[in-house]
Amino acid sequence: MSTEALGLALAAAGLHALWNLLLARERDTEATTAVSLVVFVAALAPLAAATWRVEGAAVPYIVASAALELAYIALLAAAYRRFELSLVYPLARGLAPVLALVIVVVVVGASPSGGEIAGVAAVALGILLVRGVRRSARGSGLAVVIAAAISGYTVVDRYGIRHANAAPYLLLVMLGPAIAYPLTVGRTRLAASVRPIAAVIGVASAATYLLVLLALRLASAPSVSAVRETSVVIAVVLARVFLQEPVGVRRLAGAATVVGGVALLAFS
Repeated sequence: MSTEALGLALAAAGLHALWNLLLARERDTEATTAVSLVVFVAALAPLAAATWRVEGAAVPYIVASAALELAYIALLAAAYRRFELSLVYPLARGLAPVLALVIVVVVVGASPSGGEIAGVAAVALGILLVRGVRRSARGSGLAVVIAAAISGYTVVDRYGIRHANAAPYLLLVMLGPAIAYPLTVGRTRLAASVRPIAAVIGVASAATYLLVLLALRLASAPSVSAVRETSVVIAVVLARVFLQEPVGVRRLAGAATVVGGVALLAFS
């Protein structure tokens, strides 16, 4: 992996963790999410227009991915209103590659390698460390559902992106949620959340995708994915520093173990 690709992937990881931190510290996470979605689409539109190529075969994937993205967005906003960033983020991001592997094994009939099995075991151990043995399952359960949504749209996009350029594909996927989700929030709450922080979250989210795409032009998908998941550790550290969440050695070690497990999955 070149130094440039590594820098882009690390920047994407840091930016992803940062906008999740900004969202998690908002009082009305749902309304802020709704406004940031509109900004996301607006920020992505010029690049999508400049690189437009969408085949008819991409439409079913776009529809399926949009539905899963909508579920992910709604669940993530709800999770951050109720639970800690340092709990939700590592579980959701760490479990997603594991569940994506399960989907591919079940649907496609692929056989997991020894490295992939070891990666799953490492992620499971890391999640146990992050969650703790005696904690309530409520936050963890919601994080698992979020991970399922992430893994679902990841698998769908893996095939859908073959029929379109990345930017217009992503724009069309996010257009539906950007229209539908704000309708569930309400006009009064939306108006109160039209603030610079929502715009920053929307632009940062779009920039994260762009950085990943740029990194993928310079390095393999597994290596980019592995570096990208360092956002799990970054988010836990940010949660401790800026949100004063109870992040001890155990939870930090768990986040690092999750990253190691994802790296095993990526390179196997």
